[in-house]
Amino acid sequence: MILEKTTLQVTSILEKLFEEHFEKVPEKIEPLAVSGSDRRYYRITSDNISAIGTYNMNIAENNTYFYFTELFRKHQINVPEVYKTSKDRRAYLQQDVGKTSLFDLLIKEGYTDNIRKLYHKALAGLAKIQWIAGRDADFRQCFASKQFDEKAIMSDLLYFKYYFADLQNITYDRSLLMNEMELLSKDLGRVQPQTLMYRDFQSRNIMVENDTIYFIDFQGCMQGPPQYDLASLLWQAKAQLPDNWKEDLLNGYIQSLNDLHVPRMDEIYFRRGYVQFVLVRLLQVLGAYGFRGLLQQKAHFITSIAPALKSLNHFLSNHPQTPPYPELRSLLEKISTEDMQQKYATSINREKPNLNIQICSFSYKVGMPKATNAHGGGFVFDCRGILNPGRFAAYKHLTGKDDLVKQFLERETQMPQFMDHVFALISINAEEYIERGYEQLAVSFGCTGGQHRSVYAANKLAELIKLRFNLDTTVTHLNEKRWQLGEEVKLINKEVE
Repeated sequence: MILEKTTLQVTSILEKLFEEHFEKVPEKIEPLAVSGSDRRYYRITSDNISAIGTYNMNIAENNTYFYFTELFRKHQINVPEVYKTSKDRRAYLQQDVGKTSLFDLLIKEGYTDNIRKLYHKALAGLAKIQWIAGRDADFRQCFASKQFDEKAIMSDLLYFKYYFADLQNITYDRSLLMNEMELLSKDLGRVQPQTLMYRDFQSRNIMVENDTIYFIDFQGCMQGPPQYDLASLLWQAKAQLPDNWKEDLLNGYIQSLNDLHVPRMDEIYFRRGYVQFVLVRLLQVLGAYGFRGLLQQKAHFITSIAPALKSLNHFLSNHPQTPPYPELRSLLEKISTEDMQQKYATSINREKPNLNIQICSFSYKVGMPKATNAHGGGFVFDCRGILNPGRFAAYKHLTGKDDLVKQFLERETQMPQFMDHVFALISINAEEYIERGYEQLAVSFGCTGGQHRSVYAANKLAELIKLRFNLDTTVTHLNEKRWQLGEEVKLINKEVE
């Protein structure tokens, strides 16, 4: 059994790759945010040189990524160049294609002509990936599924059922629903044509650097229907593209096929398949949001649920005959109502309850905090069972607010599982307190020094509560004046103040 490497070991490996390739010692290594992936990403810089270092224990997945990188670059498709890999193929250094995704630009600029042109560029690139590189692809190189067939489609439908639908306490005929899902997966498993399918073709995986499009995170490629990728981009929940954009972009994609001299296809049949795969993608995404958000309590996924339900509701309203299965359609209509959307709405569009949750971190060396709310009591959680970052020199003079400490706790300790249980307990009281009209709830986190674990836990809980309940929280770090900070951290804090 090969144990997961620590952050220090990983950064050391990546820094060595950087130095070997560029013949320069790295000056800075910065951890990058991750969402649903177990891969670790770092931006490594020296002078005017920048590269992305990646570490992933899954060698098969890495090999798939390397294979498709070479294939796409062979066909002059813009993907990051892989500069160097470690001998064990768990770490690799690749081209830095910037910090701005197509999604970032959409949020910043809105639905402008410039953004629409970038979407058209992305779809022209997708057509080339699917139909040109796809002709040359060896699907035996795919690390997981080699084909998006009937079994894979059924797996996506079950993902939605178990990780989202079954968590909503909605009554339905389980036996009938399973029969209908099997019929739907058989029907879609026969859809032609089959090309190279990107699998997660959405605007966060499309980087824009100087108006040039780059594609990332394509290690999930497999053989499958091209309509699925179209559905992934055009119906991305948080993008909420207008209907006229969707139609224009779909027409542009079909024109790209003509420009590439792709053999003539039945456009009516293609569009019908597109509608069906929009539904499958919407359900797969909800399954992912349920698993990553509702079960693993990852903030990004929780905030995506409401727009995903809105997209599903919009789809059902505009396609009254899809899906043509009564039990499945009934379930989807119940799940996507305005009430359900409101349940998962963020603070932007959701009425705020009166309950205020007071959260604090403290040091057991100093002592537990006294209850200050009107009715006393509340939760006190002991974080000392979690591995302490303060034991390591690299983290000793940082705090639970710093990215390196956050990553250590999330990657190399049981903090994520600890917070899952904490949030589940807090949610029971929060829901009941809101119902009863209570105004205060106290939650405290303690650790040895009140600087790393308890600080992280307090801030994380506040983030989750804001996203899930739109509640006001007051976060206080009682031992802050006693934190042991390095001079660099002190300077940063002073500048912030």
